[in-house]
Amino acid sequence: MEDITTLLVIGIGGFVLGGLIVWLLYNTALKRRSKKIISEAEAEAEVIKKDKILQAKEKFLSLKAEHEKEINARNAKVASAENRIKQKETSLNQKFEEVQRKAKDLQIQKENVDKQLEIIDRRNEDVEKLHKQQVEKLEAISGMSAVEAKEALKESIKAEAQTEALSYVNEIMDEAKINANKEAKKIILQTIQRVATETAIENSVTIFHIDSDEIKGRIIGREGRNIRALEAATGVEVIVDDTPEAIVLSAFDPMRREIARLALHQLVTDGRIHPARIEEVVNKVRKQVEEEVIETGKRTTIDLGIHGLHPELIKLVGKMKYRSSYGQNLLQHARETANLCAVMASELGLNTKKAKRAGLLHDIGKVSDEEPELPHAILGMKLAEKYKEKPEICNAIGAHHDEVEMNTLIAPIVQVCDAISGARPGARREIIEAYIKRLNDLENMALSYPGVIKTYAIQAGRELRVIVGSEKISDAEAEAISTDLARKIQTEMTYPGQVKITVIRETRAVSFAK
Repeated sequence: MEDITTLLVIGIGGFVLGGLIVWLLYNTALKRRSKKIISEAEAEAEVIKKDKILQAKEKFLSLKAEHEKEINARNAKVASAENRIKQKETSLNQKFEEVQRKAKDLQIQKENVDKQLEIIDRRNEDVEKLHKQQVEKLEAISGMSAVEAKEALKESIKAEAQTEALSYVNEIMDEAKINANKEAKKIILQTIQRVATETAIENSVTIFHIDSDEIKGRIIGREGRNIRALEAATGVEVIVDDTPEAIVLSAFDPMRREIARLALHQLVTDGRIHPARIEEVVNKVRKQVEEEVIETGKRTTIDLGIHGLHPELIKLVGKMKYRSSYGQNLLQHARETANLCAVMASELGLNTKKAKRAGLLHDIGKVSDEEPELPHAILGMKLAEKYKEKPEICNAIGAHHDEVEMNTLIAPIVQVCDAISGARPGARREIIEAYIKRLNDLENMALSYPGVIKTYAIQAGRELRVIVGSEKISDAEAEAISTDLARKIQTEMTYPGQVKITVIRETRAVSFAK
């Protein structure tokens, strides 16, 4: 029994000792493995750390390059701005020097004028003295004072003039009674013919202003693709030339030019300019302009108190805003004609509403796209018939230029009011005949002075050059002619702006070597 117990104790001790040895061996192996994992983790962490450092350096270098690029761009802009400021400063200095030179010239001219006025005053005093001496001599010879002689002469001339005037008036009255009917017909015919004598002058370009010439390059686009897209979308020719801070839009249709102008304004304001964006903006602006046309037509009919117009007629009335005739805005002309028709119909006891309606619609044929080969009065009449206007309104529209026969009392009223609106002063542009006549009058006025050899009206009548003979006119007399001619033009003629008068007196010495 004791042996078994001893063996059992020995076995248990051996088992415990073996477990302890196994645990020590396992713990030793586990520590070695932990040290290995930790060393591997530290090596991997060192690699990751180096990669992160490299990435951070690369990002820093990239940001530094971008920053330097941005700084260089800003420095370039600042340098460009400084150059422009220097150029403007140079230009202002030159202008200031020019103004100073002109001021000196004006001062010299003023001194010369003062001298001439002193000479003229002295001459006037001498003339007055001579005049007094001659009057005293005449009084001594005639035995009458100057006042008595003047009164006697006045009475004699007055009685003679009254007799001749009464005789002349009687002759005119007798002749007028004989020719009254003939002259009345002649005046009426001349009045009717006067309506259709002018030539139309239409605006065909619009100037679009830009802030700087740098925007021109963005508008042109790569190889001109933006301009081609804009021209294709609007039907307007876009002209980009050397004109500073301006782009020219050219087209015969004012509505197309307005669409192109508004679209270009939106594109420049937005900054995104490319073909797809251009088409999108043009379509959007076209819808806006069409809505504005309808709104303008509605507002016009409401202002004039005209109701029940067909929507298409309202649209045509709105289109008149973008059309001019002989330089006169068509919508303003139509409104003015409508108001004149209403006043005249009221004075004659006719229907004012119908007259006003016919006056507003009389020129709708000018803004329609249908059958452009027809006269605008006939086309307007057809449109009114198409949209169910009353027969008297249609007849007044078609007859206002005598294309059809007048069969209502409203028709002659529309014709007369149309002529009044177009012929009033300032309504339409000066025609070429009046322009040429004004230039001829300028030259003839200068030629009326003694000693003047030739005259030339240049720069569209803004300058008049007068050439005088050096042997007949002195320098002082040339200055006097310039001053007197300027005063005479200012009082006797009507002209735009100002007219510069330049009197040229030169001496030429010519010899021949034989």
